[in-house]
Amino acid sequence: MNINASSKFSASIIIYILIFSLSAKVTFAQSGFKATRISNGLLLRSGNKTLRVEFVDPAIVRVRSVPDGDLKSNETDVCLPLSEKNVKLDFTGGGNFVSLKSKQLEVRVILATGSVAYYDSKGNTLLKEDQQKPRNFEKVELLKSNYNDEVSKVEKTANGDRVQANITNKERVGSAWHAEQNFTWQRGEALYGLGSHQENLMNLRGTRQYLYEHNLKKSMPVLMSDMGYGLLFDVGSATIFRDEPEKHGMEMLAVNQIDYYFMYGPEFDQIIHQFRTLTGKVEIPPKFMFGYIQSKERYKNVNELDSVLNRFRNDAIPLDVIVQDWQYWRGNLWGYKRFDETKFPEPEKMISNIHQKKAHFMLSIWPQVAAEEEKEMSAKGYVLGRKIYDAFNPAARKMYWDRYVNKNLFSKGVDCWWADSSEPVDYDWSGKANDIANNPLVRFQKNVQVMADLLGDLRVNLFSLHHAMGIYENQRLTSSTKRVVNLTRASYPGMQRYGTVVWNGDTKATWNDFKSWISGGLNYMTTGSPYWTIDAGAFFVRPSKTWFSNGDFPDGTSDDAYREFYIRNLQYACWLPVMRSHGTDFAREPWQFGGPGNAFYDAILKQIKLRYRLLPYTYSIAAMVHKMDYTMTRALLFDFRKDKKVKDIKDEFMFGNAFLICPITDPQYFGKGLSSPGDKTVKSRTVYLPEGTLWTNFWSGRKYKGGKSIDADSPLDYIPVFVKAGSIVPLGPNQQYAGEKPDAPLEIRIYPGKNGTFTVYEDDGTTYDYQKGKTTSYDLSWNDIRREFRISKSRGSYDGMVTARKMNIVLVEKNKGLGDGEFTGKQLVYEGMELVISL
Repeated sequence: MNINASSKFSASIIIYILIFSLSAKVTFAQSGFKATRISNGLLLRSGNKTLRVEFVDPAIVRVRSVPDGDLKSNETDVCLPLSEKNVKLDFTGGGNFVSLKSKQLEVRVILATGSVAYYDSKGNTLLKEDQQKPRNFEKVELLKSNYNDEVSKVEKTANGDRVQANITNKERVGSAWHAEQNFTWQRGEALYGLGSHQENLMNLRGTRQYLYEHNLKKSMPVLMSDMGYGLLFDVGSATIFRDEPEKHGMEMLAVNQIDYYFMYGPEFDQIIHQFRTLTGKVEIPPKFMFGYIQSKERYKNVNELDSVLNRFRNDAIPLDVIVQDWQYWRGNLWGYKRFDETKFPEPEKMISNIHQKKAHFMLSIWPQVAAEEEKEMSAKGYVLGRKIYDAFNPAARKMYWDRYVNKNLFSKGVDCWWADSSEPVDYDWSGKANDIANNPLVRFQKNVQVMADLLGDLRVNLFSLHHAMGIYENQRLTSSTKRVVNLTRASYPGMQRYGTVVWNGDTKATWNDFKSWISGGLNYMTTGSPYWTIDAGAFFVRPSKTWFSNGDFPDGTSDDAYREFYIRNLQYACWLPVMRSHGTDFAREPWQFGGPGNAFYDAILKQIKLRYRLLPYTYSIAAMVHKMDYTMTRALLFDFRKDKKVKDIKDEFMFGNAFLICPITDPQYFGKGLSSPGDKTVKSRTVYLPEGTLWTNFWSGRKYKGGKSIDADSPLDYIPVFVKAGSIVPLGPNQQYAGEKPDAPLEIRIYPGKNGTFTVYEDDGTTYDYQKGKTTSYDLSWNDIRREFRISKSRGSYDGMVTARKMNIVLVEKNKGLGDGEFTGKQLVYEGMELVISL
């Protein structure tokens, strides 16, 4: 091109850019898509193809596409209705693309193919769709299965009595799209999320992940990148993530449209904020949920339940929740929402007795209906088949709650729910389990098929979301005095707004499985749903011929090797959002492992007591989760994203902003293959300390500079824990249950080496009054140069709050780790007014 031609071309582009930027409605086309400016974005068409790219806010972009006709919602209820914002954007067009710029992002659409690319405000590439083939579509038929449950057989499985499918016929009810959204990841980019899949993966690059609901899979169509962005796919069907030589992206088996959100941070906490802006905030669980929870499969009658609670209280072992698992109902009425009167004759009195002993009662409920429940709900068309109620129907959700759960259970005093089997059906936990155990593709196909038969292809992954919605919304209508708690086995984006805690399924006791729980949990909590937990000790313990229940410990709690495994599980669980013990084969109460003076028993009590001392810190972090979209148990990428060495660390994480936790995931004292089982020599593990800060060993007080690996002691009674410089940690008293000593002194630990702040939060711990502003909080701050500690003036109030609090200010100096001990520092009384002290 000669100079004159170039000048004329540049001038025409400038004129076009001005017109495009100022026009209320303008179109631009080039041999592919024609782009029309709309509010906050672009509508693009090419023949029958439709592509819509819109800014939800300056850091969130929504992309929707169909190959033929108009856009049509996937009707998932994942995202909340959002009031439309007027996002200030700069629109430009040139050559073969159109650009939209907000303060934080630039989005370019290549008109030839409709490919979308994302850049930060400085023009750095974040993510590109495949520029040649960004999306693929293939039409699929939608079928509805009709069931005849009256002649169905019931099969006993490890997952309870399951009604087998008796499908009389399938009818065509419409069509949808089998769709692929293709991306080009950057060299060296790391990806996280997609839920908990128990494969011991952290960085998901180079892998394939099958996203479907299953006992051992918590599928979340959410990806997070260390490049500083996240992706949320608003889809209800089964999905496959691929990062393989030929395919890079998400394959959705049935959608009305491709519908995904690009969420920019760049820090993970900021991306989580965008996710919860779209899908809902997280409420604060009741304070008792941050204590210790004891469960087993199962307490068989009221006397056993009562004797276990009495033992906890008589032996001064802290406890807040005792759990009643399945088969509290009559006979073979699986999932029946009524206590068997021969085993639990006076449930209201039983639960009142639990409350008098200052504990709370959690009860297992199932989506199955039985006896009159099935008859009455079927008469109204509220049963999907296989005796599963229709959680997608608001009227069915209300009847499920009002007529059965509330009338027979909640009104008797139940405090919180264990919504078990919320998948709600599966294939490979039947007698055919071993045939496909090592074939993930066939497992995916078989499990998705039985789910699609029951729920429909568009809704394969959505049952748990709507089940949780019904429990939450209807309990809120019934009572405002109890915060909703729903411990559930299946998860999906949006469930975090319904008071849910997810556990990783009915696991088996092997060290390799334990490793996978840690990385799986971190990837799950990275998706924006913060409350996740495990069955400490694993659900299955004994060896079995079935793959999913084949544990390594035939002698269970009488075997020192299993006792070590259990203790390491519990030490890990102490630093999860919820600490609980549960399983079959062997009971897990602390005394099952020995008595006072026994190394195993003492190690268990040490961990439970530490959990209670941490309550002021943990509950304040829970308030951050609610108010600031924080994440409590956090992958290292949240706080050290620019440290390349943390990209694929699977066995370390942060608990809040202070603690670095390093679980022990191999036997060191009593496990198989050790040269001298029972050797009392203190073992260790290698720990990487992230760069950019000083670290203090929580137990010894020894200080280390970050950015290097060290060997850290790991005796039987604790795991390596380090505290970041500048951390301020409020600790409470030793107590038997949360709230036993509301006016007890706080021990405030300061870890010097850097300035720091921490906000202490308090409310009544039980009701929803905190949502009415009935809370109090105050800031603790440390000036490292001045050696000055400051407590701010308190903000707010609530009924029953402590107005004068004794505090013990402890500066954690060199070689003074303190650990779980209680130490004396500088004493003061805080009465809500600002205080400044020099240390």
